[in-house]
Amino acid sequence: MSSAASRPASAPFGPGHTDDLMTFLSASPSPYHAVANAAERLEKAGFRRVEETAAWDGTSGGKFVTRGGAIIAWYVPAGADPHTPYRIVGAHTDSPNLRVKPRPDMGTQGWRQIAVEIYGGTLLNTWLDRDLGLAGRLTLRDGSHRLVNVDRPLLRVPQLAIHLDRSANDGLKLDRQRHMQPVWGTGDVHEGDLIEFVAGEAGVDAEDVAGWDLMVHAVDAPAYLGRDRELVAGPRMDNLISVHAGVAALTALAGRDDLPYIPVLAAFDHEENGSEADTGAQGPLLGTVLERSVYARGGGYEDRARAFAGTVCLSSDTGHAVHPNYAERHDPTHHPRVNGGPILKVNVNQRYATDGTGRAVFAAACEKAGVPWQSFVSNNDMPCGTTIGPITAARHGITTVDIGVAILSMHSARELCGAEDPYLLANALVAFLEG
Repeated sequence: MSSAASRPASAPFGPGHTDDLMTFLSASPSPYHAVANAAERLEKAGFRRVEETAAWDGTSGGKFVTRGGAIIAWYVPAGADPHTPYRIVGAHTDSPNLRVKPRPDMGTQGWRQIAVEIYGGTLLNTWLDRDLGLAGRLTLRDGSHRLVNVDRPLLRVPQLAIHLDRSANDGLKLDRQRHMQPVWGTGDVHEGDLIEFVAGEAGVDAEDVAGWDLMVHAVDAPAYLGRDRELVAGPRMDNLISVHAGVAALTALAGRDDLPYIPVLAAFDHEENGSEADTGAQGPLLGTVLERSVYARGGGYEDRARAFAGTVCLSSDTGHAVHPNYAERHDPTHHPRVNGGPILKVNVNQRYATDGTGRAVFAAACEKAGVPWQSFVSNNDMPCGTTIGPITAARHGITTVDIGVAILSMHSARELCGAEDPYLLANALVAFLEG
């Protein structure tokens, strides 16, 4: 990749972006932390928080809304018309993991354990024999929330020794209920122990805790990998790579009043279990925010319809790099490689929303940024995953293109990407948002 001095104006990010991504991954063990960290970065760039319950004004500049594990941010250039179209980067903040049940305290045979539920399509075996922390949010009796992050070895899901299961290497079969409950100590089980402990970590009284949304995370830090450090291993790359790149791209455009579009970042929660939530892409949050922005600038329904008709969304989510040990699982003519630039994801059955029009928009952005790109399509014999892309296209009538960074070990507790791909993606997003 070219040096910073020779990068196009629409390609402001270099290797330092990947260093910053690793910091973001470590600081964001839950969707709520990812939103808080994104909001902090936006505020430092001059964006201001607006409340959904307040009246909005039509002033220009950067604004954002948060709701739980979702954040919508946008920048209105000075002089933007009510019918000015949007350029949207879509992403999601959640990742497959283990989440704490309503009655968490359990145990047997002298072990104290935590009752967890499987969230999303996680690779269960990647959570075995790994040092785990606990993070999320507490809801207090007054309705406020408190983030908590126990980022040290606290839990462990111990695997059965091979001496007691000689067939383990012939095909490990894990029972999601019996085999995935982590241990966190020994002794008698007392109801309320976990929440009392977590409340103490958050600096609140356990009696003030009315609810919780807590999840397990691996505590080993992201790291460069390989002889030449050309790879990065870390947690939650699916899909905090895209959230981080979207925040970076949007803040890079702050203060730009020559933009022909209104750039937007829409990072949703609950993509990993179908997006059916008030903070998910199936919900009304994005449409409501975009409509209110139109109306706040003096527009009406006609302006809203004109703005949406000219809007394009890049649904940015990770995709599958060709696996060196399982190349036969990939389409024989489409082998995306790490450090080869972002991938354009295509599925004619609309598991991805990309069509020829979207391809042209994405290709133009990459060309403008000087970023290489690749195509991805699933092997015909393999089921294809999906994203927020088709949901966004169908729900809002918006032209949508599915893209992302190619990774290995998707949905593992620890995934793998190329060290160049995060900043190649961010540079492509800047060029796209610029129009």
